[in-house]
Amino acid sequence: MAIHRQIEQIIENDFFKGKIIVILGARQVGKSTLIKILPTCNTIDTLWLDGENSDVRQILKNANSERLKQLTANNKIVVIDEAQKIEDIGSVLKLFADYNKDIQVIASGSSAFELRNTLNEPLTGRKFEYKLFPISFTEMVKHTNLLQEIRELPQRLVYGYYPEIVTSPNDAERLLRFLSDSYLYKDIFLFKGIKKPEKMLELLKLLAFQIGSEVNFNELSNSLKIDNQTVESYIEMLEQAFVIYKLPGYHTNQRTELKKSKKIYFNDLGIRNALINDFRPIEIRNDAGLLFENYVVNELRKQNEYNQVYANFYFWRNTDQREIDLIIEKNGQIRAFEIKWNSAKMAKLTKGFTNIYGETEFKVINNENFFEIIDNFT
Repeated sequence: MAIHRQIEQIIENDFFKGKIIVILGARQVGKSTLIKILPTCNTIDTLWLDGENSDVRQILKNANSERLKQLTANNKIVVIDEAQKIEDIGSVLKLFADYNKDIQVIASGSSAFELRNTLNEPLTGRKFEYKLFPISFTEMVKHTNLLQEIRELPQRLVYGYYPEIVTSPNDAERLLRFLSDSYLYKDIFLFKGIKKPEKMLELLKLLAFQIGSEVNFNELSNSLKIDNQTVESYIEMLEQAFVIYKLPGYHTNQRTELKKSKKIYFNDLGIRNALINDFRPIEIRNDAGLLFENYVVNELRKQNEYNQVYANFYFWRNTDQREIDLIIEKNGQIRAFEIKWNSAKMAKLTKGFTNIYGETEFKVINNENFFEIIDNFT
């Protein structure tokens, strides 16, 4: 039975509103599967075009509105998979939006640094854009049940939530090694700006050991023997390819707050653990707290996107090294969270924070209450 994704209904509601539907996400995260199980795509004639195929790229090259009409024939839905592979895809989609308004086009891509750059200007005001992440805790609860998914937490912290990993747990380690070896980064390595892909893999391994910690670009530069600017550009590409993401420091320009600090987290913990070749059970690991912190931030970010909350995520630290794991801000209102794997560990807001921001909503997230915070995130 297919694992249904949270954004299915949101996408369904946006069909035939005169906009291109764009779905972005890492390779193998389930974009094509999501589109295939959409009810509308199963009841209306749909044309599938795969940007990986050379004949598809050729027929869409320098396409005009008449050629697109001939191509779509009687189909009312056109799906363009791996759209970033198609030359000048933004102009192609603009033609659909402007001259083929009765056709609903869905474009999916795994490489945001290529696809977004070609879509933003041509499709201004002409698209609905969605991100698809690895499967969420909430999606799995609906697929099985709450108790089962709580019991699976140790497994998720080690092997992550990629669809193939979730559905093939007995083969998880081998599949993750395949994904992390090169397939996930295929788009990045083919990108013209990458001259030393081995340095990017080294960078990823260094970042994997630093989840939950501030990233020092000078240290990374010295370790890799490449300049700071290259390190930052590689991190940006990895973020746009949905491998990692940055959590900036929260501040209001107070002298005691760290303003340029950033933490790096992985969009999937299975990929992170494969990079450092560590699939030990969570019970005997010394990084369980860091994995749990990354996990909680991941799940809250998924709910932020899927529930269309549009909140901003930060961490906070001052010059005295007092820290808050997670700050969520929306419309000027902030919520503070400490994330503790061990439910016996207590925490409270540091005075360094309350002296600036006063009494703030504060919660401790641990392995006994995490599901309540995730399921009630709004």
